[in-house]
Amino acid sequence: MSSRAQVYLLALVFIASGIGLTLYKNLALNFPLSPGSLTRVWEIEAKITFWAAQQAITVDLALPQSQDAYQVIDETFASSGYGFDIRNSGEQRRAIWTRREAGGQQTLYYKLKIAQQEARPTLSEPPKASPIPDKLIWSPAQESTAATLITQARALSADPSSFAVQLLKLLKQHESIKGSHSLNDPRQRVSPANLALQLLTRAGLDSHIVRGIRLADRVHNQSPTELLEVFDGQNWHIVEPATASFGLPEDFFIWQRGGDSLLQLEGGRRSKIRFSLIANDLPAKNVALMHARDPNSALIDFNIYSLPVEKQAVFKLLLLVPIGALVVVLFRVLIGIRTSGTFMPVLIAMAFMQTTLLTGVGLLTALVIIGLWIRSYLSQLDLLMVSRIAAVLIVVVILMAILSVVSHKLGLEQMLNMTFFPMVILAWTIERLSITWEEDGAHEVAIQGLGSLTVAIVAYLAMTEPLVGHLTYNFPELLLAVLGVILLLGQYSGYRLNELFRFHSAADQ
Repeated sequence: MSSRAQVYLLALVFIASGIGLTLYKNLALNFPLSPGSLTRVWEIEAKITFWAAQQAITVDLALPQSQDAYQVIDETFASSGYGFDIRNSGEQRRAIWTRREAGGQQTLYYKLKIAQQEARPTLSEPPKASPIPDKLIWSPAQESTAATLITQARALSADPSSFAVQLLKLLKQHESIKGSHSLNDPRQRVSPANLALQLLTRAGLDSHIVRGIRLADRVHNQSPTELLEVFDGQNWHIVEPATASFGLPEDFFIWQRGGDSLLQLEGGRRSKIRFSLIANDLPAKNVALMHARDPNSALIDFNIYSLPVEKQAVFKLLLLVPIGALVVVLFRVLIGIRTSGTFMPVLIAMAFMQTTLLTGVGLLTALVIIGLWIRSYLSQLDLLMVSRIAAVLIVVVILMAILSVVSHKLGLEQMLNMTFFPMVILAWTIERLSITWEEDGAHEVAIQGLGSLTVAIVAYLAMTEPLVGHLTYNFPELLLAVLGVILLLGQYSGYRLNELFRFHSAADQ
């Protein structure tokens, strides 16, 4: 395989790897591609209260799971004095609190955080076998009323979906009339959803209750909401019993689909569960990191986020260096701008990031001009190169100290950041420019100096772009793609932009 083919192959592998890993972190781990992205995070607190009668207590609570529109990112349990365990009952997770003996009013807490995602809320397949609810004990008159409602609904419907709607409407009309034939007997009063479930089960429709909460900011003591899910022979459909309307309500978080009950209590009475909610808009990256604590999430344990914060700050700056290097390659290979040193503009651009652009350009220009003047004087003394460079370095340090003190007295605090300029590189630059002056004249010095300054300014603008800083820090894998592009540019052997201008007249002739 030729060297050119190897370069193309490596470039393709690097670019594909960088873009692929970036898309994985964005799509699978929800890392945002744009800076400043916010994600709505809901903090939900479930408060369980009941009365214990000095006997063994078992509290069984159904736990929610992640959904298409909402992702569970954290959950905590508060159970002082209680044993605790999480059990999986089929596809349902349940929290179990136990205690040998308890008396009086008892309170347990379950807290979770869910992150709202851009995906539309859709329902996955529910449990294959829905539990059959225990039949309510009805009088003969009530049994006759239920049969009449089912018969009327069948006459007014054409399929299971329309049958469920008509049955719910007839039930609502019937229960609005407070009579002796009411199906909701005061002695065994149940919720409207449970009552409708009884009729749907008697009619032979496969259905179950969906329990959840309506997401609203700063809500306290919200009761769980019950919906119905009906199977029409092919698909499952959510139905709201109160309105007999299909579809999942907006901002509805499903807590439990199917199952016997949301909360079960043994050894106590008067159990009750209430929900309190609060919404916060958090940076999308922080939410993604909270979700990525899952041990199955890759690219986290071996990423920059695993480093101490102090080291992260250092790498946040270092990861911008390849962007500056790409700018230098573009300007030198495609445009043909000559610079003093290959990657001197990148170091200057990093110094500009600390001093701001205008202040940095002024300081750099002043230091180089003064340094060249001192270098021209030292050359007359016939010193060795090492001694000459060391002398220039010391003079540069003295100049920095003097300018710092003067700027502090004048109240120009930004000029105090001149210490971020790489002194050794400045000394070498002054030395290189002075040699160029002696060999090629002042014109070449001006070309290389202006070229270095131009490339440094463009690199500074690229490195300080918020989107670039966000991508390099949160998606360092993209640097593989930058490496692939630089490898491709390394194979370029065509005309540079400045050469097109140089040979423009020859091309016309």
